[in-house]
Amino acid sequence: MALVRRSHCLCPEMPHSSWRPWFVDFAVYSGGVYLFTEAYYYVLGPAKETNIAVFWCLLTVAFSIKMFLTVTRLYFSAEEGGERSVCLTFAFLFLLLAMLVQVVREDTLELGLEPGLASMTQNLEPLLKKQDWDWVLPVAKLAIRVGLAVVGSVLGAFLTFPGLRLAQTHRDALTMSEDRPMLQFLLHTSFLSPLFILWLWTKPIARDFLHQPPFGERPFSLLSDSAFDSGRLWLLVVLCLLRLAVTRPHLQAYLCLAKARVEQLRREAGRIEAREIQRRVWTPAPHPLPHFSTHTSLHPLLLGGYSWGLGPAPLLSPNPSSDSAASIGFGEDEVQQTAARIAGALGGLLTPLFLRGILAYLIWWTAACQLLCSLFGLYFHQHLAGS
Repeated sequence: MALVRRSHCLCPEMPHSSWRPWFVDFAVYSGGVYLFTEAYYYVLGPAKETNIAVFWCLLTVAFSIKMFLTVTRLYFSAEEGGERSVCLTFAFLFLLLAMLVQVVREDTLELGLEPGLASMTQNLEPLLKKQDWDWVLPVAKLAIRVGLAVVGSVLGAFLTFPGLRLAQTHRDALTMSEDRPMLQFLLHTSFLSPLFILWLWTKPIARDFLHQPPFGERPFSLLSDSAFDSGRLWLLVVLCLLRLAVTRPHLQAYLCLAKARVEQLRREAGRIEAREIQRRVWTPAPHPLPHFSTHTSLHPLLLGGYSWGLGPAPLLSPNPSSDSAASIGFGEDEVQQTAARIAGALGGLLTPLFLRGILAYLIWWTAACQLLCSLFGLYFHQHLAGS
């Protein structure tokens, strides 16, 4: 048997694998920064300091989206296999679904988009009336609606192949843990966790059911509105941590995919080149879904004015821009006054109600995309992959 010297050509480095450990470390560090800032604000309670945990969580979400974009670009650059057509098909499908979701009334799906847009336009209307730009208000609302639909379509395209891969590793992880029923229960619960998130924002079977349950003749309330909001955030974080906890079985199932593909290649006749073997055996590694979901779930608490406690939530100011304008002192220089006015204008536009609606929509839509793609992946690997 002749010996062949290994070279960079025969053993190429997997795309985006060099900075994947760095991304995981950064996500863990940003979670630590968030816990530290929460303890700091709970003990000292500073009123006018900027919460740096917002920027750390935003950076983590941005790096997650960058990784999604990198992997999706790999699928688009594939010459054969149909990955590009699958991404485009799911992108148009999710665009249609995103537009349909925004038509649902708040009595059924309480995402908070309508109160958020009303809060933003209430603060934006006086500024536009001074410039005689009243026509901008409906255009701005329509632009926000269309922008959310486009973002939902792109996010759905990003989550298409991660959902297919998650379904495959879920099936394999269940097969490898046949003698561990507790692990199988955790795997099933983690796989169906997006369904619980969809239930939390469906008002008739979530908030209304817990606020006035149909038990007995006397009406009583299990949870108040503020307690329900806090409990929803707690359950959201617990589900994200559960998905992080079952990452190891999924990674082990992903590693076993290479062995299965090599055995499949052995059954094929003919001689196959080394590059073709690498192309067929290598598949993109599991995606940063847990980190993206975890850090996205923290933003409603940071930007939406929620609280971890089950007691009454702090009241939101109906007009934050006026509060910021009133805090401008006469002894400040011109630069500080200009910065305070800009901060007040941004605070009047990006109100907590508006941010609540946007972030609730993104969280609910991410869970819906994960559930649909994962269920389609189960059907594909169960009935279509072997045919």
